[in-house]
Amino acid sequence: MATSDLFPGFKSHWVDTSIGRIFARSGGSGPPLLLIHGFPQTHVEWHKVAPDLARSFTLVLPDLPGYGWSVAPAGGPDHAPYAKRDMAKILIEVMENLGHVRFAVVGHDRGARVGYRMALDHPGRVERLAVVDIVPTIVMWERIRAQVTPKTEHWLFLSGPEGVPEAEVLKNTTGYLDAKLSLWSKAGTLAAFDPRALQHYRDFFNEPNRVHACCEDYRAGAGADLAADEADKAAGRTIGCPVHAVWGSAGIPSAGAGPLEAWAVFAPKATGEAVDAGHFVPEENPQGMLAALLPFLRGG
Repeated sequence: MATSDLFPGFKSHWVDTSIGRIFARSGGSGPPLLLIHGFPQTHVEWHKVAPDLARSFTLVLPDLPGYGWSVAPAGGPDHAPYAKRDMAKILIEVMENLGHVRFAVVGHDRGARVGYRMALDHPGRVERLAVVDIVPTIVMWERIRAQVTPKTEHWLFLSGPEGVPEAEVLKNTTGYLDAKLSLWSKAGTLAAFDPRALQHYRDFFNEPNRVHACCEDYRAGAGADLAADEADKAAGRTIGCPVHAVWGSAGIPSAGAGPLEAWAVFAPKATGEAVDAGHFVPEENPQGMLAALLPFLRGG
């Protein structure tokens, strides 16, 4: 399937990095803006908002390691390279390869975790950061320990012992993926997803090495990512650049205390707003997403 049809005029790149080749698309003109997707999706999740953003920014849309068409190595010690600290370094390599040293970042779901880790670890790189429908990993685990819900149980399941969640998911990869996309959407259906994008997600998630990579991503979330957050919280480290949180009114963070209250641990001056959507804001409500993002990204 030609997902290029979803990104007319965009270029495709295979970028050599320290872990292998990362796939990315680029397009538009203006200041550089890195868009980082989440689970269980790929760079394709941005296809509804990319054309409007490309009028004001030079966009780079990579597939995270293990996702889409990017390299999917077996997990190493501490589940590298799927720890968000590792992924952040790899995406900096991608941006440098494409000529961008400083840039704004918009991340959704796992991509937002990469984005805020990048802003904490590499403060000279990120000019502005928007995080979409998440709270920090340290807060997420506090909430899960207090109460597991149908929308958060996957954190425990996918971070289980190596091979266990993989075997269960591989019994019916499309069924698992479709169930999560539906559950986390406001409508509880797949209606928000373009059939071409949906097929792309299903195709990538049907490969055993990529199911393993997704599980390693979550195992890192329960280990190295949580430890990094705990260390930064203990040291009082916060993000220096402007931060804007966007969340779905029926998204995952909306079920707990206010997302801005949650972000105070790392971004005490963060701004933010809800958009009428579930978890998949860029696809469920692209115009609402743009209205929430563009003033912030333009410096408003």
